[in-house]
Amino acid sequence: MVRFVESGGEGDLAPVIPLFTGSTPDASPAHPSGGRAARGRSAEAQARSDRAGHPSSRRRGGSTAHVQKEAGTDTEELAVDPATVERALLRRLGARGLSVREAEAFVVARGLSREAAAELVATFCERGYLDDGRLAEQVVWSGVARKSEGRRAIARRLAQRGVERDVADAALAELPDDDDERALEFARGKARSLARLDHDVALRRLAGQLARRGFGGSSALAAARTALQEAHEGD
Repeated sequence: MVRFVESGGEGDLAPVIPLFTGSTPDASPAHPSGGRAARGRSAEAQARSDRAGHPSSRRRGGSTAHVQKEAGTDTEELAVDPATVERALLRRLGARGLSVREAEAFVVARGLSREAAAELVATFCERGYLDDGRLAEQVVWSGVARKSEGRRAIARRLAQRGVERDVADAALAELPDDDDERALEFARGKARSLARLDHDVALRRLAGQLARRGFGGSSALAAARTALQEAHEGD
């Protein structure tokens, strides 16, 4: 090797010029940082190549079919147990009555297919666990006896709960035709608290309350007027 006299340091060696290219093992120029780094990079590249070609590496990457197979396995493991859904429906019915449509929505929300839900609900109907006619009678009784509701409000509730129209009409047919009396009874209970307001304001508010209870317009207005008049005369 030829040294530069000016520096004299080992870091300033002149480049090696091969005399016979055919006899030199590596004809590529030496890396400035030395052959050790070049060999390190070559070893690292070889290691990467070995890892890419190794079977376990290909398994880790996975093919689309393999991923889909694993996804299908997970789905099967998370399949809905019909017996569990059936027990859940029984518990729900023990706490609150359901219509056929409500029961179907309940079990579908818990993962059953539409077909499986229809089959389960049909079985419950056969056993007498579900009965829209009986439920409609309960809704009518509750609306009259407990909530002092009119026919319109009860009919609206039956529709909201998914009871078929013919079943709802049959239950409403058993309802006494006493909306006027029940409207007046309800209005009397509210009139005293409104009696100190302006008459027109009190009349609008009371009639609005009666309308929200499902009493017809003329029935609500007549009951509100009568109740307010009685409240003023009582004072």
